[in-house]
Amino acid sequence: MKSAEDLLAGKSGEMITASPDQSVQEALRIMVENNIGAILVEENGRIVGIWTEKDYVRNSLQAGFKPETARIGDFMGTTLHTAAHDTPIPKLQEMYLGLYTRHVLIEKDGRQIGLLSIGDVLRANLLEKDQQLKSLNALASWEYYENWRWDPQKK
Repeated sequence: MKSAEDLLAGKSGEMITASPDQSVQEALRIMVENNIGAILVEENGRIVGIWTEKDYVRNSLQAGFKPETARIGDFMGTTLHTAAHDTPIPKLQEMYLGLYTRHVLIEKDGRQIGLLSIGDVLRANLLEKDQQLKSLNALASWEYYENWRWDPQKK
């Protein structure tokens, strides 16, 4: 069974981050360039927050919000859910559902090694189940069941 670290190995390998002092517009540019929906906020080598496209939608409705001047650190979420690198896929799925979250920060040996979204985990789970079904179908043979009816002329 695959683990969080296995899923991270299939991704780009680097965490995409922004500084709390960067503008929202700059964070959006980074997100678009990297085709991601969330960006981690890093300060002094530690992840201190997360900001997502969902946050952008919410923030954009605030009076006076200007992406060019708004600092990402003023709008980031600071509740970061974490999981160990060896957490299996089913346990990660439980976390997303039970915590009502869309992103989990993965840790190994006391350091943060990557971010997994619920989409990453659901995709991996579906691919794993697909592979299991293919393996089971390869084991099963219908050779003896195709002509299962009793033929009275055969004795």
